[in-house]
Amino acid sequence: MKGYRFPPHSSITAPSDSDSADDEVSPREKMQKNSKGGSDFCIKNIKQAEFGRREIEIAEQEMVALMTLRKRARSEKPLAGAKIVGCTHITSQTAVLMETLAALGAQCRWAACNIYSTQNAVAAALAERGFPVFAWKGESEDDFWWCIDRCVSLDGWQANLVLDDGGDLTHCIYKKYPNVFKYIKGIVEESVTGVHRLYQLSKAGKLCVPAMNVNDSVTKQKFDNLYCCRESILDGLKRTTDVMFGGKQVVVCGYGEVGKGCCAALKALGSIVYVTEIDPICALQAWYDKLFINLTWEHVRPQVDHVIWPDGKKIILLAEGRLLNLSCSTVPTFVLSITATTQVCKTSKMNVRRSNLMLFPDEYVASLHLPAFDAHLTELTDEQAKYLNLNKNGPFKPNYYRHVSAQSFRIKSTI
Repeated sequence: MKGYRFPPHSSITAPSDSDSADDEVSPREKMQKNSKGGSDFCIKNIKQAEFGRREIEIAEQEMVALMTLRKRARSEKPLAGAKIVGCTHITSQTAVLMETLAALGAQCRWAACNIYSTQNAVAAALAERGFPVFAWKGESEDDFWWCIDRCVSLDGWQANLVLDDGGDLTHCIYKKYPNVFKYIKGIVEESVTGVHRLYQLSKAGKLCVPAMNVNDSVTKQKFDNLYCCRESILDGLKRTTDVMFGGKQVVVCGYGEVGKGCCAALKALGSIVYVTEIDPICALQAWYDKLFINLTWEHVRPQVDHVIWPDGKKIILLAEGRLLNLSCSTVPTFVLSITATTQVCKTSKMNVRRSNLMLFPDEYVASLHLPAFDAHLTELTDEQAKYLNLNKNGPFKPNYYRHVSAQSFRIKSTI
């Protein structure tokens, strides 16, 4: 327009996850250093650090409880002496978690628990700040285990706490470095898969260190698993398929908290939602057998495949069956703040009980997030507290309490 001066372009542009020049050389074959000369990391491109720092700063604004913990406990250093080896999704939210752990006194080494979920710019920002990070988006299976190995096997550095998501890090230590468990104070496990593997070890009498179960905490189940998936599933689906979901018939396999979130989001867009389940309480049967007949596989584009039935009908397979919401899109930061805060609390409170999977009270974590909404709790009177047999300051729920949320969806019988 006449008379209008356009501002100069910003010196920082959003980096792509895939650069043709970078893709030609594996990060394992490149020697990179941060601005301080440090090289104890392996990432895609250290030049993306400034953009990644902006992503982390945005996440900090949403992760109010973690930032509150960071301010409250910075002087106390409850994690002084802790040497944490972690294997989780490396995203801006995880970066806030890692920097909080460091602010509370811990040393950290980190790898990714998923070969597609790493945000390369965030990994670069962490490496620039001196964090030993070994991860990049699009790792091979060999790269995946190599990165975990680099976190565990550093000469002169001995981990004493494990923060895991999926159990691969714990499995690697158990199989390759069993002597490390002599020094491990405990394991904090986030996912249902990892918790299942820990229960198997415990049942076999092989869980030789305390383990804390984040996945079964109320805050993880009812916020991360439910609301996070409810918001992020559509983002991933739309980015990869460009499909209009109104009127589509959608089958969701499983109706746990993740399934509930997916069903709620799809139904809200007008999809006809079917649910398959193995739980007899739901009176459903899985239709997985049909997946094992003669099918044709067609690659469409990165992380999008067609599975073609003999009658010509197609199933769209996204992210190779891995986590869609982190492989193909992102997730809501505020919800992940709840899970990350629980992880910090569990790590700080790790005690000496052995061969048990321990739960952690959730009310404190939830209360840290209420100020973000200017929400205030109603205080019981002395008479009310006496009648309910409760302490006025909590806890307000018994140890066995689990929130229950109900949704109504059409149920599909066996195909």
